[in-house]
Amino acid sequence: MTEPNLSELLDLALEAARRAGELLRDGRPADLGVAATKSSPIDVVTEMDIAAEKLITGFLAEHRPQDGFLGEEGASAPGSSGIRWVIDPLDGTVNYLYGLPTWAVSIAAERDGERVVGVVEAPMRRETYRAVLGGGAYVGGGAYGSGTPLRCRPAPPLDQALVSTGFNYVGHVRAHQADVAQKLIPRLRDIRRGGSAAVDLCDVAAGRLDGYYERGLHPWDLAAGDLIAREAGARTGGRPGRAADGDLTIAAVPGVFEQLQALLEEFGAWHD
Repeated sequence: MTEPNLSELLDLALEAARRAGELLRDGRPADLGVAATKSSPIDVVTEMDIAAEKLITGFLAEHRPQDGFLGEEGASAPGSSGIRWVIDPLDGTVNYLYGLPTWAVSIAAERDGERVVGVVEAPMRRETYRAVLGGGAYVGGGAYGSGTPLRCRPAPPLDQALVSTGFNYVGHVRAHQADVAQKLIPRLRDIRRGGSAAVDLCDVAAGRLDGYYERGLHPWDLAAGDLIAREAGARTGGRPGRAADGDLTIAAVPGVFEQLQALLEEFGAWHD
């Protein structure tokens, strides 16, 4: 198999995300219920999460059968091409379950372990965010390099920064996260809690937030959004000297990032 160019991977991610977004938006049952739980009884999976992941992996495997997969709902295959797709078929499941609009399909492509393509489809916003490594980030449009360029906001003073976060579904972790947020709130303009890591990362890219942080994310939660935020000019990372990971994920405009990271380190945001 020949080495794919990034526009080919982007086109496949865009189409897979579009199809899954339509399925989730138009196929949501009126009586949608919980199909399974994960880390706790309130960390839920619906039948639509599972159906959307099957759609995405089936579409991508049809076009690139030698690629690997890592998906939230169980898709896992090593592949042999050097390309791995990292998939969150429905980021913001609890929002979706309750009929709230902040949810998204997130698809990233990694080449030899490096993220090179990211797509976040937010159907209820009618927005598609996308980025290619070294090629910038865009919202809307279809072809490579089309759409409206995304740029993060200029850095405000920290006490004028609007920052989003998320909370874990394990009780003692959530309690510690609430304590960290309580310490942060007096230092910021305000804190938001949207319920979708992928959308929050894209909102940093789009200039709708000055920053975002969260503990406990998985690779599929952040893979696409992290690339989109970075390509829009934001800084991303985790604890000092580390990339964004399950201990801590931060994305913020340069100037806010450094101060937010320092405060989160001081407050021990990565542990109980």
